[in-house]
Amino acid sequence: MAEFFRIYEENPNPREIERVVAILKKGGLIIYPTDTVYGLGCDITNLKALERVAKIKGIKLEKSSFSFVCHDLSNLSDYVKQIDTSTFKILKRALPGPYTFILPGSKSLPNPFKKRKTVGIRVPGNNIALEIVKQLGNPIISTSIRDDDEVVEYMTDPELILEKWDNLVDLVIDAGYGDNEASTVIDLSENEPVVIREGKGSLEIF
Repeated sequence: MAEFFRIYEENPNPREIERVVAILKKGGLIIYPTDTVYGLGCDITNLKALERVAKIKGIKLEKSSFSFVCHDLSNLSDYVKQIDTSTFKILKRALPGPYTFILPGSKSLPNPFKKRKTVGIRVPGNNIALEIVKQLGNPIISTSIRDDDEVVEYMTDPELILEKWDNLVDLVIDAGYGDNEASTVIDLSENEPVVIREGKGSLEIF
């Protein structure tokens, strides 16, 4: 049975955030709010937890394309190769926000992701998600709970999410209704930005 409790986005209660972080540190899986759809995540440094997420998604961990949710741009250098000024300016303009940016991966990526040439980075405009990664001290991975053939309510209503995921995860955060539009995905790993998926984030950041 997953834990289920309310956290308010405007002013997340530090004690509730601590509860979430404790679950993550124990290798727990959480469903948490972002500025787009609810996400499924775990501590990026916990191999067992990462493997659980990959199993749920029906993919091999090495082949997964999970994004990394970061608190801000300051710890990007841990996961991303040096980026040029124009790329950094785009990131500064867009983040926090509903974007996933694909950037060249650094050599110091956590073990399961070592062979990746690129990494997806998210800094969502959502106080709960940002406080969780800030308190945890490192990113969590993020993958959508969305199924293409599914009713929208199952991705946006926390109580229905709990019903569906109760036996698969350790915590579902109730932050009210989520959005049903995914993030805009932009590949900045080459010379020119390439829009991979147009979602909630506006393309006027260029």
